[in-house]
Amino acid sequence: MLLTIHPDNPNPRHIKTVIDCLLSGGIIIYPTDTIYGLGCDIFQHKAIERIARIKNIDPSKAQLSFVCYDLSDLSKYTKSISTPLYRLLKTYLPGPYTFILPASKEVPKILHSKKNTIGLRVPDNNIARTIVHDLSHPLLSASLPGEMVEEYTDPELMYNNFHKLVDIVIDGGIGGMVPSTIVDCTKDTYEVIREGAGVWEYEE
Repeated sequence: MLLTIHPDNPNPRHIKTVIDCLLSGGIIIYPTDTIYGLGCDIFQHKAIERIARIKNIDPSKAQLSFVCYDLSDLSKYTKSISTPLYRLLKTYLPGPYTFILPASKEVPKILHSKKNTIGLRVPDNNIARTIVHDLSHPLLSASLPGEMVEEYTDPELMYNNFHKLVDIVIDGGIGGMVPSTIVDCTKDTYEVIREGAGVWEYEE
């Protein structure tokens, strides 16, 4: 279904519909502060497998990120990180960035890639953050399949293209066309893997 949610004041009833869908293993297309993404509950294995099938990838090889409400989930899903790195994340988040961090044992096994890392995202988007806040744990997020970024800005078009594959398409307004900036923080020298919407001005 296509569900319109107000970007500034999400209707709690609509959010509850989304949460119920996620908890029962559903997949959503939802807005972020960059492009729309595919999302599911990180603890619903079947939903993760469905996302992997939509994208035609092996779940353990997928570039999947965790969308969190704030940095309080960090200690649970990542290995302990240094104070300077924590300060850095606090400076940039919420915002259009994905930070690659070492995964902790709490990360569901299905998501463990050989590298044992996860991408962490705290989007500056009220709909996404309200969903994650009310879900009480992170949302697994993936980019939509294909290369047609233009088609991924209009929720009605996304609904036409994907309604057979997902359970809810959230219409939170027109989405962006530039993805998040990905920064790998697993090495001593942080490295920008993908230049995106976020400007990276960190100096070692």
